[in-house]
Amino acid sequence: MAEAARRARGGGGAARRAQRTAVSFETAKYIERNIPNFEVLTEEALQIIEANAETILEEVGVNFPDNPPALERWRNAGADVQGERVRIPRGLARELIKTAPSSFVQHARNPERNVVIGGNNLVLAPVYGPPFVRDAAGGRRYATMADFQKFVKLGYMSKWLHHSGGTVCEPTDVAVNKRHLDMLYAHMTLSDKPFMGSVTEPSRAQDSVDMCKILFGEQFVHENTVMTSLININSPMTFDDVMMGALEVYAQNNQACIISPFIVGGAMAPVSVAGTLTQVLAESLAGVAYSQLCRAGAPVVLGAMVTSIDMNSGAPTFGTPEASHITYGMGQLARRLGLPYRSAGSFCGSKLPDAQAAYETANSLNMGLLSGVNFMLHACGWLEGGLVASFEKFVMDADQLGVLHHLARGVEMDENAQAMDAIREVGPGGHYLGCEHTQANFKQAFWKSDLLDYKPFETWEDEGARDTQTLATARIEKMLGDYQQPALDPAIVQALDAFVAERKAAEPDSFI
Repeated sequence: MAEAARRARGGGGAARRAQRTAVSFETAKYIERNIPNFEVLTEEALQIIEANAETILEEVGVNFPDNPPALERWRNAGADVQGERVRIPRGLARELIKTAPSSFVQHARNPERNVVIGGNNLVLAPVYGPPFVRDAAGGRRYATMADFQKFVKLGYMSKWLHHSGGTVCEPTDVAVNKRHLDMLYAHMTLSDKPFMGSVTEPSRAQDSVDMCKILFGEQFVHENTVMTSLININSPMTFDDVMMGALEVYAQNNQACIISPFIVGGAMAPVSVAGTLTQVLAESLAGVAYSQLCRAGAPVVLGAMVTSIDMNSGAPTFGTPEASHITYGMGQLARRLGLPYRSAGSFCGSKLPDAQAAYETANSLNMGLLSGVNFMLHACGWLEGGLVASFEKFVMDADQLGVLHHLARGVEMDENAQAMDAIREVGPGGHYLGCEHTQANFKQAFWKSDLLDYKPFETWEDEGARDTQTLATARIEKMLGDYQQPALDPAIVQALDAFVAERKAAEPDSFI
């Protein structure tokens, strides 16, 4: 396989020709904030939460079931290991995470689309994991590989989206043990934005690394981060062997892991904000520390995926003030640890891309920007509590991500922005439409939606009185009609095809 990778990277002339002839669509650079973060916790509150999290790690501990090598790593690091329970002495986890970088570059196959995760930056990636999809024509149904490929194309065409994501939907028409190969292949060939690797089994994580060695070259992958991956903690305080096995593969290969508790408050964590923050911090500290036991210096992102719960139905709720408080608070805690932070997204519990979806999503996106999130998974397309990836909502959300870009710019205060010449020119009682300053600045002055309708009522009615979902359907058709696949060296495509075929032939299909 290494030989195939070398052959693939050896076609330098073909690669350069492919790059020159590639059709490139505008993608905004990842967000660099020029606004302050919103901080909801006082210094005293932060210290209490940090002290309580250390107490949890020391006295209660965390579980690493069915993973003897992990238990041995912890034992050698100085933890108290009894059975599957790992109790971490106060201060040990914090000492271990000091080797984790505060920011890192994730490379894309198109270097112009590289992203920096950490610092004041915000990288936006699409929805992850839904088994169902929804569109205006077909309604709600199980996702297929064709749906997955369609989402990758839409992500590539979306200006404000910086990242292709991972399991944008779960293609149920392909065997469980083989679909990761097709999903990675789609990200690698249908887009040239950064992407995520598979975590559903350690061997699939290794497949992801091996495919990246074909795409980027073995030496490049050895020296650089080309993937992120989502490693969820089974809250409360359990690190299962499947996710940890994937983490071990990625960390040992210098690839980034987002270590993220997935918590429904009141079910998997206490009902109080302070209690949930304490548990999330304890779990995150243990997870990040373990990544550094696997390989000191491995890139890692501290994550927090937290919702509240409807105590009558048991269903998760989104866009709530409690979730915002936790997201803001975890942002403060992550910055104190010097780690990149993942949270927020286009969260909603609605079954349709309707007013409920819009309200809850707007709350969730804005809290992500203001809480200092560095990597926002689920930034577009999320519906029905994450069970559904919606095509219409994907483009609706992706359009609104432009608002985050413009908010993050802050208020410019240079001579042009002060507009004193314009105010003098217009004077009392005039208007600014024709003044020199307006003529010079109007094209870039205001953010403009590519989707929403601002036409007069009469024009809107004459054009069919289309609601936002109808406009989104038309937008999808236009984006897919304009789509042109980014060029890729044919030798690399051939090597990827051979790898996928070989791995699929190596074992029978399994749908379990």
